[in-house]
Amino acid sequence: MSKPSDNPADPFKKALADATRTMADDPDMTVTYSVDPAGMSKEGVRLPQVSRRMTRDEVLLARGTADAFALRRRFHDDAVAARYAPTGALARDIYDAMEAARCEAVGARDMPGTAGNIDAKIAHEADRKGYGQVTQASEVPLPVAAGYLVRQMATGRPLPKAAANVADLWRGFVEEQAGDTLSNLDHVLADQAAFARLARKVIADLGYGDQLGDDPDAPEDDAGDDQAEEDENAPDSAGEEQEGEEADATPERSQEDQQDQSQAQVTMEDSADMEQGEETELPDGESPLEPPPPAPYSDADPNYTVYATDFDEEIKAEDLAEPAELERLRAYLDQQLEPLKGAVSRLANKLQRRLQAQQNRSWDFDLEEGVLDAGRLARVVANPTTPLSFKQEKDTEFRDTCVTLLLDNSGSMRGRPISIAAISADVLARTLERCSVKVEILGFTTRAWKGGQSRERWLAQGRPQIPGRLNDLRHIIYKSADAPWRRVRPNLGLMMKEGLLKENIDGEALEWAHRRMMARPEARKILMVISDGAPVDDSTLSVNPANYLEKHLRDVIAMVERRRAVELIAIGIGHDVTRYYQRAVTITDVEQLAGAMTEQLAGLFEVDPKKRARALGLRRAG
Repeated sequence: MSKPSDNPADPFKKALADATRTMADDPDMTVTYSVDPAGMSKEGVRLPQVSRRMTRDEVLLARGTADAFALRRRFHDDAVAARYAPTGALARDIYDAMEAARCEAVGARDMPGTAGNIDAKIAHEADRKGYGQVTQASEVPLPVAAGYLVRQMATGRPLPKAAANVADLWRGFVEEQAGDTLSNLDHVLADQAAFARLARKVIADLGYGDQLGDDPDAPEDDAGDDQAEEDENAPDSAGEEQEGEEADATPERSQEDQQDQSQAQVTMEDSADMEQGEETELPDGESPLEPPPPAPYSDADPNYTVYATDFDEEIKAEDLAEPAELERLRAYLDQQLEPLKGAVSRLANKLQRRLQAQQNRSWDFDLEEGVLDAGRLARVVANPTTPLSFKQEKDTEFRDTCVTLLLDNSGSMRGRPISIAAISADVLARTLERCSVKVEILGFTTRAWKGGQSRERWLAQGRPQIPGRLNDLRHIIYKSADAPWRRVRPNLGLMMKEGLLKENIDGEALEWAHRRMMARPEARKILMVISDGAPVDDSTLSVNPANYLEKHLRDVIAMVERRRAVELIAIGIGHDVTRYYQRAVTITDVEQLAGAMTEQLAGLFEVDPKKRARALGLRRAG
């Protein structure tokens, strides 16, 4: 008989798993809980983790996610969806969002209790992405708005506040373009194939009919093939008639035509030479040189592309807010720090003691040369035949070091996580500076939600396929390595600024931080990444392969770890980053962040290689 679990959340997890299988009408479906993003596969579903504390938000999010997956498993047919799925990326996203809303609406009709749970899930996701703060429709992808609007029209329920903001921004456009089609929504909800045809009509109404591909319901037309055969024969007969006319022409006429053709060819060549200008005037025996191919954007992956870099920015924190605002935000951050002051002070003192212990000087005694050891002169006085003793100071093993903290400034870090990250960076910067270790603090996000000016340019240029990264980067320098802490102390308050935190493109940020470190003169370089998830940018992922940003992150990590010029550590907040980084630790509570950072750095600075490997290895496994 198994020992009963002492985790108070386990009974809830088991009950939710059983309810999910019942609702999905799939008794063999596996249900797991993880800090990784929620997801569904053929085998089962992965739900958000529920901690021992079982907070209200955790419970509601788990229930809502479970209900959404279960309803999709019950009411969705993959074969029907694949038959009607559009070929274009954006059209397919709209199609999928509408289908997800259909499954949840049908479930809400049969099982009203699911509607409230799914509302909680929608509210969580919309708040995490900052949809409540957007003011323009272009800041939110159309597929997201389409899903919200279909869900609201099908269920008649009001949307959560942040989601309602998105729906209201897009409502006028959607209703103007596709209102008549959507008026038939209620009649097709229960029939997936009929709904799929309606969704394709909506996509065409919205202006993306070119992305639908072939109509799966169109009958095969044999007459078209016969007509194509006739068209293939037509040029041959025309050619024969033309050859006959040329054969009947007089020799004089043929000669004149030949001269006219030669003159036309000369005129075209002269025109081409005029367009090329001086490039055509080359010395004898030399051919024009091909222009060199453009350098790859990323050192880690030559195939990684960026649609536009004109709107990216690398900016100092003090340039993103007025001094008075930074002081106010810093004061707010200090209020957050007050309850943790005792704990973080103990951690800082512990780290400082360990670092300073390794910087203390030590001596070798009883040498034949060096500095005279006055402490051993008594032996010489007692026995004059005893030789003089000398000592020499040992070289310290503590190398000149620079530490860079790279902080995820994405919207999902909003609230407690970003406060703890800023506080931890504050503590480490002050502590390491007292130990003569250079510290740089960087942050990464994007300038806009859902693409910004890069996406606007892409839309204006006809939506080229696979455009690459499609958003405007914002890389923030909170503290450069050479700046004294007292001058940049207010800068960390910027992380509390409303509207700063948006998307996260981790691969480019990591490569940027690595380049900055490689330019530093210090003998030892340590880069610590603090993030709460995989790279996410809806604008980029909606028009590129689904793993586009994640693959680039993996390639950059592999490059950094392969070159070994920079020691790389990662700390995942509620997200398992060990699947990306060789040396990483995952924490489930942001309160653990300061301790995890301190312990990781303390382990790195351990002089004894065996102790250092053991310390880091134990923490990595834990």
